[in-house]
Amino acid sequence: MAWSEGVEETRLLIAPDVNAIGNGLGQFLSLRHPKSGKATCYLFKNGTLQELNWFKQSYGSWFLGDYVCEDGRLYTATIVDPVFIMLPIFEEARMKKRDDPGKFRQLDEIMFVNSYPGYQHLIPIAENCMQVVCEIKEIGSSKFFRLDDSKVLAWLCYKVHQLKQILPTLDKNYAARDKKDTLTDAISILGEYLEDEPWLKLLCDHLKERVGMKEKLRDLESNLKRQKWRKIQETSKKCLAGLLESEAGPF
Repeated sequence: MAWSEGVEETRLLIAPDVNAIGNGLGQFLSLRHPKSGKATCYLFKNGTLQELNWFKQSYGSWFLGDYVCEDGRLYTATIVDPVFIMLPIFEEARMKKRDDPGKFRQLDEIMFVNSYPGYQHLIPIAENCMQVVCEIKEIGSSKFFRLDDSKVLAWLCYKVHQLKQILPTLDKNYAARDKKDTLTDAISILGEYLEDEPWLKLLCDHLKERVGMKEKLRDLESNLKRQKWRKIQETSKKCLAGLLESEAGPF
């Protein structure tokens, strides 16, 4: 069970233990979901962002010691990479147009989102998180950020690689799946946190190109092996013919 500032009623929450550092208080933030753009509740605690979900049966309550919690919902909090959450607002902030990569903006300017003051609480972690996907310019003591498509793509590919490594360890069904199916699953999971345009399309196009290149290389290697084998066979036949001629020389 977890407590949060501004929450008076008791709720049952299953969450990762992030009490090792800092105090035990957290803040519920309303942020835009990176896929749908709809308002979604997150728990921000000790610099860690967690996504909240809940499940409720038709009737139910919780017995917590001598206390009865009438709200029978079970809340779960899972850690989410803040880059997923901030990616859409950084994309909007750069105002990219076709071949123009867009503008550099300061963090406090980017993190100001109408009707979503919760983003202001993420400013302390934004610089460290977003430098992996942004170009940064320093002018005096000020820093300016702009999303970099190539960095975002590299970050997404790394996430795909991580998922491909983890999924087969989850259970026997995943372990038995082939690499293409595992790749599809990894992209589907990431797709739940990515807008179709531009990021999911960019990732899929890149991976298709890589898979296509691998298939072309395999075909090329196979063709070279066949050609090499034909040459070996032809050379062997010539050598054998020469030997037969020398053995059947004039008496």
